[in-house]
Amino acid sequence: MPETDDDLTTMTWEDAGDAFADADAALLGTGSVEQHSVHLPVSVDTLRAEHLTEELVDAADDHGLRFVRLPTMPYGMSEHHMNFPGTITLDPLTYEDAIVEIGASLARHGVERFVIVNCHGGNREPLSNAADRLVREYDLATHFVHWTDFARERLQEVFGEGWGHAGDHETSVIEHYRPDLVKEGKKQPQNAKEMPETASYGYFDRVTDLGGLGDPTNADPEAVAEVIDHGTEQILEALKSDIDAGW
Repeated sequence: MPETDDDLTTMTWEDAGDAFADADAALLGTGSVEQHSVHLPVSVDTLRAEHLTEELVDAADDHGLRFVRLPTMPYGMSEHHMNFPGTITLDPLTYEDAIVEIGASLARHGVERFVIVNCHGGNREPLSNAADRLVREYDLATHFVHWTDFARERLQEVFGEGWGHAGDHETSVIEHYRPDLVKEGKKQPQNAKEMPETASYGYFDRVTDLGGLGDPTNADPEAVAEVIDHGTEQILEALKSDIDAGW
């Protein structure tokens, strides 16, 4: 896993106290442990959270920001993938409460601002609820960043439509950061069904037998590196603007 000079995991409690006092925010990456088809590991979203928050922390100084990076939250809300072995899920309320308790711990240490960088779609609703609670219950300024929201247009330019779960985009990211974890011989079009417009699919194996969407054979790690740079800049610009505006 990548390390930065601002990781809480490498600090003593004295270091942490000084770092919290000097930083603009504590930053938490959130991922999941869930199936990502037959060619990618179950750790895809957590790997993305680890590496993409490293990018943010390393580029923060260019935007006049400094973060303390917390250990990545590896587990998420993944009930919809539970019919595939290897998936580990938390109940949505358990997950929401865990994030609130992390934020409450930060507030107790005098941290005034908390940034959550999410890399798994299933986490969105409980994280949004947790962010609201932290603001209301602990007066902790909380910023919820779903990473792909800030790179969506560029991702569509590079990969077109259908680049979602375990497809072109995520395969490219893992090939960029951890190519040793991609099973090249297993990459194939996922042949997923069209998602329903008005109904819940319940479990992902109703949509796709292999577990993914799109066509991972179209992965392009060099192109996704530029998308990552773009997304990093977009997120930092948005955070800087919101923080300067007092949010």
